[in-house]
Amino acid sequence: MTEPAGRRERKKQHTRARIQDAALELFAVRGFRDTTVAAIAERADVATRTVAVHFPAKEDLLFADEPFTAEALARALAERGHGASTLDVVRDWMASTMQRLDAQEVDGDDPGRVWWRRAVRARLLVDDDDLRGRARAGYRALELLVADGVGRDLGLPGDGLVPRLAATTVVVGLREIYTTNEALAVATPGTADLMPLVDRVLEFARAGIDALAPPGS
Repeated sequence: MTEPAGRRERKKQHTRARIQDAALELFAVRGFRDTTVAAIAERADVATRTVAVHFPAKEDLLFADEPFTAEALARALAERGHGASTLDVVRDWMASTMQRLDAQEVDGDDPGRVWWRRAVRARLLVDDDDLRGRARAGYRALELLVADGVGRDLGLPGDGLVPRLAATTVVVGLREIYTTNEALAVATPGTADLMPLVDRVLEFARAGIDALAPPGS
């Protein structure tokens, strides 16, 4: 009997998550460079070729399936309601994306596992220059979107100092929340724990904008 498509997809996602968890657990102990694909396969109890099917390159174990994409933020900014600032849109986008991540916890997964994965990923990026450079290339697109949006809010060009400072503050700040003492102090963090940190980042950025924006903007 043919297995239902929905069940096949769930099994595929379970296998994918198991491989990624095995990889992150090994990366956290051995480091990214010193962890082999064969070791990841053994820990995940799958064939090496199965790892390659889901993640063709080892770097994909860190960068595949990124939910906070520039395309998603661009759509949110394009659809913003009247009177909503760029930072308001960023907050709503972060909250809705994080809530979807909470809902993606697979059956049997530990609560907060998705956020554990992101915290481990963040620490790995901090420790590896090459990985950090690749991540930075992706963050660049987000920074440009935020800078352009803040510029429009203020009647300034997106490449002006204030919009660029605000954008850098927002994107770097949001990236760093996973490895802050506040986030690490929570055993199983989720949206309810992390959104207050998002708000603090945005509050910090708003204060900078208010302090440096031209009068009347």
